[in-house]
Amino acid sequence: MARPSKFNRDQAVEFAMNAFWKEGYEANSVKALSEKLGITRSSFYNAFGDREQLFDEALALYMRGSPDKALKEAVPGIPIKSLFTETFRTICKVRAADPEGRGCLVVNGVAELCGTHATLGPKLQAAMLANVKRFETLLQQGVANGELAPDTDVHTLALAVKNLLVGLNVLSKLIHDEEELWRTASTTLRALNLLEEA
Repeated sequence: MARPSKFNRDQAVEFAMNAFWKEGYEANSVKALSEKLGITRSSFYNAFGDREQLFDEALALYMRGSPDKALKEAVPGIPIKSLFTETFRTICKVRAADPEGRGCLVVNGVAELCGTHATLGPKLQAAMLANVKRFETLLQQGVANGELAPDTDVHTLALAVKNLLVGLNVLSKLIHDEEELWRTASTTLRALNLLEEA
């Protein structure tokens, strides 16, 4: 990660996002981040408040560019199987193209901070559970538009989709072949009756 040539707050948040994403939260203390950014610790606190606030900003920046953001932005009435199929295909492509194999910043944060960090752990947990609720809403749309059976247990199915998403992001840290990741994802989507068959 190249240090910003001059201190620019937006660039610094992006730099911190990549540092947290690659190395984790605990590996990036205020001292370490300040040194990497080429600023003093007092300048760090003046610019960001504290490390938790910077992580929050970095996480928000990450989520705006996350390859699964289409699931958050989908409009009512969109075909659900097409949405899930295209989104997971994109996730496989993006994760396989990452030469550092970083996976997902949110999933990495959950593994590191849930149950261990009093503030960030619950925030990450809430974000993940909100994601499940969003999946439930999408799946209910699938029931309403006739793509899914009327008796579909949308809560359990949403959890299964979330499980696939988390597992795929972890697997992508080990496997960097897009087609192999996609074969894994599509097999699960097909079993869940959420794959749009070509």
